[in-house]
Amino acid sequence: MRAEDLLAHDREHLWHPYTSMLDPAPTRLVTGAEGSRITIEGTGPVVDAMASWWSAVHGYRHPVLDEALRAQAERMSHVMFGGLTHEPAVELARRLVEVSPAGLDRVFLADSGSVSVEVAMKMALQYQRGVGRPERTRFLTVRGGYHGDTFDCMSVCDPGGGMHSMWSEVLPQQVFGERPPREESDVEAWAEGFRELAAAHAGALAGLVVEPLLQGAGGMRPYAASCLRVFREVADEHGLVLIFDEIATGFGRTGTFFAAEAAGVSPDVLCVGKALTGGYLTLAATLCTSRIARGLSASDSGVLMHGPTFMGNPLACAVAVASIDLLTGGDWAGEVARINAGLQALHQVDAAEVRVLGAVGAVELDHPVDTAKATEIALEHGVWLRPFRNLLYTMPPYACSDEDVAAICTAIAAAAEAG
Repeated sequence: MRAEDLLAHDREHLWHPYTSMLDPAPTRLVTGAEGSRITIEGTGPVVDAMASWWSAVHGYRHPVLDEALRAQAERMSHVMFGGLTHEPAVELARRLVEVSPAGLDRVFLADSGSVSVEVAMKMALQYQRGVGRPERTRFLTVRGGYHGDTFDCMSVCDPGGGMHSMWSEVLPQQVFGERPPREESDVEAWAEGFRELAAAHAGALAGLVVEPLLQGAGGMRPYAASCLRVFREVADEHGLVLIFDEIATGFGRTGTFFAAEAAGVSPDVLCVGKALTGGYLTLAATLCTSRIARGLSASDSGVLMHGPTFMGNPLACAVAVASIDLLTGGDWAGEVARINAGLQALHQVDAAEVRVLGAVGAVELDHPVDTAKATEIALEHGVWLRPFRNLLYTMPPYACSDEDVAAICTAIAAAAEAG
């Protein structure tokens, strides 16, 4: 089919994320991708400042990941995980236990980030049942968060300014503390209020779920690392299961391999996804401690009540093993630090606020972004951007060169200047 025919069929039949079916936003046809660039029909290769929604940390067509995929496909592409196992899944679990914060030694392989958070919440609920507290069914979290689009996940996303406020009447009602502060000097006052809120609701709370160090789709907002210690202390004081959602922050994005390491904190449950396979295939994982696993196993069911058809998919697991090995065997920290240095140029943009953390840069405007206009301007500068609300931001592949990062900053500045 010709490009125009493909786009016409796309517009008529395909439903893209957060897009009207009756009046869909424009889409562009990608015909290839390699390194830090995607090739768009009629435009050519452009730097992907989004890393395919933050997942393609190694860039595209990486020879090691390509070979891992090919080699595994020659053995088997999929087999059910019920009653069966295979080497890629075992090896992936071993790698995840090795690189994750201390104590996380049980691994549930899910098929998407949202599902991994759903599983984490189930773990917390079943744990409380297992230790004799079945009345604990609510979750404590903070405003400004985002944890996915499935139902329980939506209930712990920001209840007002988030994407899911339209569902508020049908979602479970959770407990929301104030957004964690960015400055360490503001942590003590915030912590006092957060502790009081937790104490007031402790008897009903099963767990505490947060994105550590950086709130992603809720606004690309970093916060003080010491807040993570407050979360740990509150969870311990009230018997809550502490869940860190590192789907966006894991595998080096914020400057440490996991954001939890910035404060030396280990959660009871850890969710990972996105960069887990280097952007090749959908896969996520929920890790927990042996204590949580034992408590959960003492619940009335005796088993974790979840089992996706494609959990532990061998292709995805094989690529994930290769991706983790690329990171741990390479200089991911140096790459992230280099990108961070380049992103400092965003501070020259005239905007309401500029935020840079690790390989994340965000320019917040004082008005909503004209997404179509900003996207077109960025493409004119050789960059693919996907703004949302009032944010122009980037989470680029670690494979980006210094010139790529400079181009991203120039494109963001141009889009901001154009309003």
